[in-house]
Amino acid sequence: MFIAGFPAGSWGTNCYVVATGKGTECIVVDPGQDAASGVEQVVAENRLKPVAVLLTHGHIDHMWSVTPVAGAYDATAWIHPRDRHLLSDPMAGISRESAAMLLGGRHEFVEPDDVAELADGQALELAGLTFTVDHTPGHTAGSVTFRTPYGAAAGQPEISEVMFAGDLLFKGSIGRTDLPGGDHPTMLRTLASKVLPLADDVVVLPGHGEQTSIGRERATNPYLLDLLESDGDGTPPVRRGL
Repeated sequence: MFIAGFPAGSWGTNCYVVATGKGTECIVVDPGQDAASGVEQVVAENRLKPVAVLLTHGHIDHMWSVTPVAGAYDATAWIHPRDRHLLSDPMAGISRESAAMLLGGRHEFVEPDDVAELADGQALELAGLTFTVDHTPGHTAGSVTFRTPYGAAAGQPEISEVMFAGDLLFKGSIGRTDLPGGDHPTMLRTLASKVLPLADDVVVLPGHGEQTSIGRERATNPYLLDLLESDGDGTPPVRRGL
């Protein structure tokens, strides 16, 4: 498997390009601010053809470049219906401080020409890969994660899956829930039902910061530890993302 990731824009949002190998079709995950040039470079250097853009959620730092990237390669953009409105109205999902900063410039956002909606438990067959969609609300109402098998197919039997986690789970932290569409009790239920049951060897590729694993976070992440020790009674998360 081929995975290239790079931080994009002033928020340092991780954008990922994923394929079965070089010279094949690929998918792009979360093309944020100024991500189009980075995607173009990875695609050109590795002879790839993007066929889909997967959005973990609709916050502007994750979808800023979805329309130019999808348009450049005639690719389908995938998003959960609860966040679809943010494609054309991203200001509805950000903080007042971020909105004030952005409104000083001339930014117009429209949906890509081809948008498809995601559903919980859906299996996406794209670019020779299979992605399992998990609806993981809490950070936003339409947040999702994408899991794809890794393991023996990539010569790494100690890794069963890779999860593109968006702003659900970070190394040592979880996503903020104080923005429009966020809800802390919902986040805790999501972490308990969608994250804690996963295998320790699942590699987590988050929307910000370094990669981690489910096992590491289960053992060290204070929010997951709190869930394990208090039956779902967590404390507010630190702010990550917007």
